[in-house]
Amino acid sequence: MIDHIGIKVSDMSRSRAFYTAALAPLGYSLLMDHGISGAGFGQAMKPDFWLQSGTRSGPIHLAFASEDRAVVDAFYHAAMAAGATDNGAPNPRPEYHPNYYGAFVLDPDGNNLEVVCHSAP
Repeated sequence: MIDHIGIKVSDMSRSRAFYTAALAPLGYSLLMDHGISGAGFGQAMKPDFWLQSGTRSGPIHLAFASEDRAVVDAFYHAAMAAGATDNGAPNPRPEYHPNYYGAFVLDPDGNNLEVVCHSAP
C-alpha cells in the first residue's frame, strides 16, 4: 500500500497552480504549503501527493483512481485548462481491460498524469 508519493518539479509556483486546478475534480486540495521547497495535496486533511523542488531524472507516470467516469472527464478538462498537454483524451481503453476508462495529460514538467475509472459504465 502506498502512503504518499512525491515528484520533483522545476517551478514550484507553476506546478502548485497546475495541480491545484487539475486535481480539484478528484477532491484533492493543497493541504500543506512549504513555499518554494514543497507542497502537499490530498483529501480529508492527509497529504499523500507531494511536489518537491529540484532536478528530476526523468518524467514519471502517476495514476489517480476514480469511481466515476465523469470525474475522469472533469480532471482532463481542468488539467487542460490549467495548461496541460494532451496525452490521451478520456476514452475507454479496452486494451487494458473491458471497463478501463482513462484520461492522460502531461504536466508542466512532462510527467504523465492519468485518472482512471475501472467500473462499468
